[in-house]
Amino acid sequence: MKHRPRPPEQNDLLRPRLVDMIDQRHELVKLAALIDWELFEREWAGFFPSGKGRPATEPRLVAGLLYLQHAYRLSDEAVVARWVENPYHQYLTGETFFQHQPPIDPSSLTRWRGRIGEEGVEWLLTQTIRAGQKSGAIDDDSVKRVAVDTTVMEKNIAYPTDARLYERARDQLVDLAQEAGVELRQSYARLAPRVALQVGRYAHAKQFKRMRKALKKLKGYTGRVMRDLRRHLQDIPEGRLRDRIIAKLALVSHLLHQSPKGADKIFALHEPGVDCISKGKARVRYEFGCKVSVATTLDEGFVVGMRSFPGNPYDGHTLKDTLEQVTILTDQRPDLAVVDRGYRGHGEAKTRVLISGTRRGLTPKLIADLRRRSAIEAEIGHMKTDGRLSRCPLKGTVGDALFAALCACGHNIRKILAHLRAWLAWIVAAILNADDHPGRQDRHVTSA
Repeated sequence: MKHRPRPPEQNDLLRPRLVDMIDQRHELVKLAALIDWELFEREWAGFFPSGKGRPATEPRLVAGLLYLQHAYRLSDEAVVARWVENPYHQYLTGETFFQHQPPIDPSSLTRWRGRIGEEGVEWLLTQTIRAGQKSGAIDDDSVKRVAVDTTVMEKNIAYPTDARLYERARDQLVDLAQEAGVELRQSYARLAPRVALQVGRYAHAKQFKRMRKALKKLKGYTGRVMRDLRRHLQDIPEGRLRDRIIAKLALVSHLLHQSPKGADKIFALHEPGVDCISKGKARVRYEFGCKVSVATTLDEGFVVGMRSFPGNPYDGHTLKDTLEQVTILTDQRPDLAVVDRGYRGHGEAKTRVLISGTRRGLTPKLIADLRRRSAIEAEIGHMKTDGRLSRCPLKGTVGDALFAALCACGHNIRKILAHLRAWLAWIVAAILNADDHPGRQDRHVTSA
């Protein structure tokens, strides 16, 4: 059901207001005035077509919590808990009086992300760009010159090994059989864990022949359980449980028959869409997650575009879609895009693209812009260390798309807050300097 304004309470006149408790010069108070909160009520209203049921949570509350969550690297539970303790967080989300109880259950953020989807999250990113322009953190013309690069947003999965995948698949099939009331010939609940431990020990001792033999035995155990459950499939009545069993049987069959270097290889049973990406790093040879394209302003490092690309596409093939997203979010087509050598053969014709290592025929200004390209690497590093880009906990490829855009929102919010703090510090320093030298100020006034 759509959002409905909260009715005022009778004892509101006796309660202290947040504006009387907080410092109006605080950066979060300034940020609250820079964001157009009514836009979320207008744009997100289409995600709640039904007029029945319980009224939805206020859009400003959800938007503010998502901003705070990714600006301060918090989980769903932690951001709600900190909201109760921090009056500035409550003021940002539109509260008038200090609240002593959590506004929502943390699971509501999961449902809101699923409801608004990638389109609704991009509105959050658009508002951070507009707030950055209003605050002076970025210039209006900065969005015409961008740097583009790709990184890997790893998924929240364990490092994939064949022994672990086979053992997990067998265990899940046994659990589904017990839930359906199917009596298996043998579950291998005692033998399979022992063999899985032996596989790891043989690998540690570099006894690879024994390791492969034990791995083949473990794979056979999983295959027997799968075929045994498949034979009893006709005895399971139609319903949600039967559909879950069929889906799990198909997934396990794919796991058992996949080739070691196949393009559609499964690395996690609960996240089959995870890609194995090699970026040529000496410290991390393989990363398991999703490729993310990042577009930042060339001067300030402000994120103006960020989206995920499942399937590990070539970097040059992602440039067109990334620049199209920047155009949609900023209402301006970038005139210049600076990229690394991995984007050769991109095929982009509407925007001038400079590739690292090519300086022939360039003006000194363009050469300086080309040198500036490496600054995006530091911005990506900040998003992984200060933000949450290093690991995505949301499920599926849709979760990757939402999480990438939310990480960009958190990075922009941190940029704006740092700019507001620096501006306030400059004003305070100017006032203190004027108080320390009153005579100098009088001489300026007299001469004027």
